[in-house]
Amino acid sequence: MLKDFFGKKKKYASIPSEQGKLDVPEGLMKKCQGCRKIYYRKEMIKNLNVCPNCGHHHKLTAWERIDSLFDEGSFQEWDENLISSNPLGFPGYEEKLESDRKKTGLNEAVVSGKGTINKHPTVVCVMDSRFRMGSMGSVVGEKIARAVEEARKQSLPIIIFTASGGARMQEGVLSLMQMTKTSIAIKRFSDSGGLMLSIMTNPTTGGVSASFASIGDYNFAEPGALIGFAGRRIVEQTIREKLPDDFQTAEFLLEHGQLDKVIHRQDLKQTITTLLMMHKKGGESK
Repeated sequence: MLKDFFGKKKKYASIPSEQGKLDVPEGLMKKCQGCRKIYYRKEMIKNLNVCPNCGHHHKLTAWERIDSLFDEGSFQEWDENLISSNPLGFPGYEEKLESDRKKTGLNEAVVSGKGTINKHPTVVCVMDSRFRMGSMGSVVGEKIARAVEEARKQSLPIIIFTASGGARMQEGVLSLMQMTKTSIAIKRFSDSGGLMLSIMTNPTTGGVSASFASIGDYNFAEPGALIGFAGRRIVEQTIREKLPDDFQTAEFLLEHGQLDKVIHRQDLKQTITTLLMMHKKGGESK
């Protein structure tokens, strides 16, 4: 069993032996959601939560994403104390928000701020699907709009990672208004010459996919990400046709011209760095 813990370091995660699976403490291993193989959790984390066998991209938390991209100690979070209220008096909403705060350690479903990626100053917004399934309420929209506006003022590029079930139903039309707010902020940013990279992760759906997620200068996605507005079943019932098995996957969207590229997570940092270098002007990244 010891060799399962202290074997030579490998580039990718290793599969523990059957005896090792029985002897290790609970929570030490992780089962791939794609191929169902079992790996040591720490090794999967080192592999950016990508299965070495089938390439399935497991979800990253907002802070795992930030730590994987930004230079150590460079990231400064913005608006971390903004929290949602219950403007419509939706029953149980406040309790659910508080539960998600305790579960995730986040105050909302997006983390925004500024840091450097390979020494390139960059603004970023990273959605986290653990908080209300990454749904977009008033605070999520406000944080993204503020980050875009600050990027415009500082003449910095912005990267937005999406992971969302769509607009937050508990806030009704106030949630839907965030689609317009974020889109207008990005239009102003674009008109000023700003660079926006949109990177869609699994899932990116509903009002988020139909607003800021789809209007970057570059629109990328991770392999296998679910991206779409209405659900598959609703679309099939509406058009009364059977849809392809890969419908609403990142690969399907790329084939049909709705994405610029599908990027493996391990290639993402270098791709971002290359684009930031390409768009660098006057000594500052734009």
